[in-house]
Amino acid sequence: MCTATKGRIVETIQYISEEMKEFKAEYASKTREDYQNDKRLQKLIDRTVENILTAFIEVCGTILSEEGTGVDSYSDAIKKAAQKFKLSKGEQENLARLAIQRNRLAHRYLNFRWEAIKTFKAQSSLIVKLMTTILEKEK
Repeated sequence: MCTATKGRIVETIQYISEEMKEFKAEYASKTREDYQNDKRLQKLIDRTVENILTAFIEVCGTILSEEGTGVDSYSDAIKKAAQKFKLSKGEQENLARLAIQRNRLAHRYLNFRWEAIKTFKAQSSLIVKLMTTILEKEK
């Protein structure tokens, strides 16, 4: 992998890490009621999670693109990246579902936004696991 690509991957993973720390500190403890009753909070949470997931998809896609592996969708990019770094089948599937959650937030599917946030919270440790594995391999 070229130096510029490695640099972009590491920079994006650092961004993801910072955003996840902010999410954990500011938003992870918020309830559905908090979320529904505060439009500003909704926007902040939605945007933070959407940004994390978009950057996550970008890292996965970049790694696969560099090695010439094609993908059919965002979910496929995440799944193939998780597979490349030897995460279990279950972990691959759980991570791949995050692409759907990103789309729900990006396209403002009103009935599913809180579900997207819940799913992100539930799978955030898997994001950290894959990002950590990628960083270890990139060094």
